[in-house]
Amino acid sequence: MSRRHRATKRERLPDVRHNSTLVAHLVNAVMNSGKRTTAQRIVYGAFEKVSEKLEKGDPVDILLGALENVRPKLEVKSRRVGGATYQVPVEIPFERQESLALRWILDAAGSRKGTPMREALAAEIVDAYNNTGTVVKKKDDVHKMAQANRAFAHLRW
Repeated sequence: MSRRHRATKRERLPDVRHNSTLVAHLVNAVMNSGKRTTAQRIVYGAFEKVSEKLEKGDPVDILLGALENVRPKLEVKSRRVGGATYQVPVEIPFERQESLALRWILDAAGSRKGTPMREALAAEIVDAYNNTGTVVKKKDDVHKMAQANRAFAHLRW
């Protein structure tokens, strides 16, 4: 990481089919080895499955609702003070909240063995939308960790 300058944020181009930067972010997160068309096929197939399961219309809105339920507001960061390492709770910027939520959803979908990725991703999105599943539990665990260590909040930098 450069100490001289802060890295500039690149503008994310919106997705072709849904015209959404969030869907483009999801496609980029799913993508392996630069295979964008494969990642798009997985994401769009998952969106079709989500629409079939919930029958509520636009899958982008469902993804937004799922992310709202999964986004962590606080996390703990290690801070070394006088030879001891403390877990200090800090608030998370919005972009990192979104990135963590998408990453957690994809990790949970990848850990569902025996099902194709599009079906696993659709199931995780539906679970997150319904406020159930492993991803919501992970968010709760992160928040509990931050709550347990709030005594060290004065060490925030």
